[in-house]
Amino acid sequence: MNTSKTVDVCIPVYKPDACFAGLLKRLAEQAYPVQNIWIINTEEQYWDTSLEKGYPHCHVKHIFKEEFNHGGTRRILAEQSHSDLMLFMTQDALPADRHLVGNLVSAFADPQVKAAYARQLPAKDCRLLERYTRQFNYPAHSRTKGQEDLQELGIKTFFCSNVCAMYEKTAYLKQGGFARRTIFNEDMIYAGNLIRAGYKVRYQADAKVIHSHNYSNSQQFHRNFDLAVSQAEFPEIFSGYPSEGEGLRLVKSTAGYVCRKGKPWLVIRLFTSSVSKYAGYFLGKRYRKLPLWLVKRCTTDPGYFQ
Repeated sequence: MNTSKTVDVCIPVYKPDACFAGLLKRLAEQAYPVQNIWIINTEEQYWDTSLEKGYPHCHVKHIFKEEFNHGGTRRILAEQSHSDLMLFMTQDALPADRHLVGNLVSAFADPQVKAAYARQLPAKDCRLLERYTRQFNYPAHSRTKGQEDLQELGIKTFFCSNVCAMYEKTAYLKQGGFARRTIFNEDMIYAGNLIRAGYKVRYQADAKVIHSHNYSNSQQFHRNFDLAVSQAEFPEIFSGYPSEGEGLRLVKSTAGYVCRKGKPWLVIRLFTSSVSKYAGYFLGKRYRKLPLWLVKRCTTDPGYFQ
């Protein structure tokens, strides 16, 4: 195995649990060596110092909750790293095997690729609808995306997920890094800038993490509100590439899937979930026209709006 490129892992953390401990363990077991693990923990009182034991290259920085920002916090993590490649992960993503890091590194054999993201597999407790969403968004085949794919893929061209995504540090610095302030979507904003600059983003299907959520309708509403706010704040990336078409395609595909599975009653749950998502997205795109009190009721992060 050619390990000439150095890799650091960067993880923002809040109230770490057993899943995060498992993530550290699996990172230590990777066939492709990780040089450093950089962690920013929100609220020091929630940090268990025993997590650092056994991981000599694990570095922790503590911040207050009000200092956290999806883009800004990851910028701080990137500043700590001096590796060739930076692997950003969330605390609830588990490498599915020992080859996650190595398979992501292999994506950069193409010199045009400056970002690569992993396939997300459902956890054991994942419900059927979310299980299919994982399959829809993270198929079994890899793909390299660039400007030439915009007509076919639309907004999906910019799709990239910091649940598990690797970035070339030189290109990251050249492009100015993650947005300094964004409520959500810092990964797609950065990927969009890469593609607009003529670079490529790689979906690396053989790099796999276990990651899924069983969100309630209310949680879906709030997440999609924040997603739409981020799109409204960065029209230079998202203008002209609306998410509605891709969302409708997912709904239709999911409805067909549950019917083929012999569970047509799940279409009702799909409908209510989809309405919640769209309502959040619709309001989020128009958040500047809403009263501040309503915006703060709709978002997951009221402190973002002042």
